[in-house]
Amino acid sequence: MEAKYTLGIDVGSTTSKCVIVKDGQEIVSKSLVSVGAGTSGPERAIKEVLDNCGMKKEDMSFILGTGYGRNSLDIVDDQMSELSCHAKGAYYLFPEVHTVIDIGGQDMKVLQIDNGVMVNFQMNDKCAAGTGRFLDVMARVLEVDVAELGDLGAKSTKRVAISSTCTVFAESEVISQLAQGSEVCDIINGIHHSIAARMSGLARRVGVRDQVVMTGGVAQNAGVVAALEEELGHKVYTSPLAQYAGALGAALFAYQKATRKK
Repeated sequence: MEAKYTLGIDVGSTTSKCVIVKDGQEIVSKSLVSVGAGTSGPERAIKEVLDNCGMKKEDMSFILGTGYGRNSLDIVDDQMSELSCHAKGAYYLFPEVHTVIDIGGQDMKVLQIDNGVMVNFQMNDKCAAGTGRFLDVMARVLEVDVAELGDLGAKSTKRVAISSTCTVFAESEVISQLAQGSEVCDIINGIHHSIAARMSGLARRVGVRDQVVMTGGVAQNAGVVAALEEELGHKVYTSPLAQYAGALGAALFAYQKATRKK
């Protein structure tokens, strides 16, 4: 029987991700470009994911778009909410998952999952505090690379309180702490716990049940993951594919749709 290849495209506010899946089971290619909706990012990510496995758009049985910028994609056969796609992708990576915490570039979401299906969610997309954008701003003020935040925060010997829930005011707090001579590592630790406190408040509205899985780009920051475990009192699982969860879920849904179409 001829293999079916499906493509999932997740256009976020700050990154574009693509995943190609074979027969709804095996990931054969993935790509990530660090710019999102309204840029050349989606096109570049699509080209890259196809080039990586030596395939063309015509080789795809079904293409499904998701994410913040999904409406801008002409290439797709259909589109779906990122909530459903993140749930699907997280379930593929962690079949025992019940709670998904996703921190994206500009929003935060908590999904409750039963048997791979999302049954409840909470989302904050009104404010950038606690998101990837928030970390970008903090890293710029501290004059460090955002990718270094996790390692630097781990060197902290005490936590500096960053109490503001607003990005602009938190930035002022960080500048004030620097002026007072606080160590950069301690400030970063405080920032991580500030995000975790905000996220755990959102999670408790949904209800936190094991397994707890974190997806999105911020899942790569070990400091935020550790702070979240402390705040929630649960182990938080992550995967090297955490940032691809939405695109992966889209590719898996695309396979279901391709099968039904046939």
